[in-house]
Amino acid sequence: MKISLLCIGKTDDSYIQQAIDTYLKRLTHYITFTISVIPDVKNAKNLTQEQQKTKEGELILKQISNADFVMLLDEKGKEFRSVEFSRFFEKKMVDSVNHLIFVIGGPYGFSTEVYSRANQQLSLSKMTFSHQMVRLFFVEQVYRAFTIMRGEPYHHE
Repeated sequence: MKISLLCIGKTDDSYIQQAIDTYLKRLTHYITFTISVIPDVKNAKNLTQEQQKTKEGELILKQISNADFVMLLDEKGKEFRSVEFSRFFEKKMVDSVNHLIFVIGGPYGFSTEVYSRANQQLSLSKMTFSHQMVRLFFVEQVYRAFTIMRGEPYHHE
């Protein structure tokens, strides 16, 4: 199985990117994990929120195939404890999912078309975080999930 994180806009803060890179390097021991960044929409200041979501949605959907399992990181999504998130990955592997794509949308969320295409939604918290921080938290949680699967001492319960 391959896991991808698809994001709108680059990570500006170098300290956050360094932390993300640390977990990406650790993940190579367990699974193929990639991050793809879709550039911010040009002239976004001249667009309504709906227009921006639509343009971002078109760019997101171009990155997804019909066979991919797509999970949106969304505040209204399902919340997992870390052990449950680990079981989620195990189930996807058993179900022979080839490509699992997680998507972090732009500042206003996702277009209706992206919601329609998604298989599921995931919430990391009821709190709101910056899109940059969400990337770090998410990558760390994927790493944690795989250490739980392997029974390694990173996670304590």
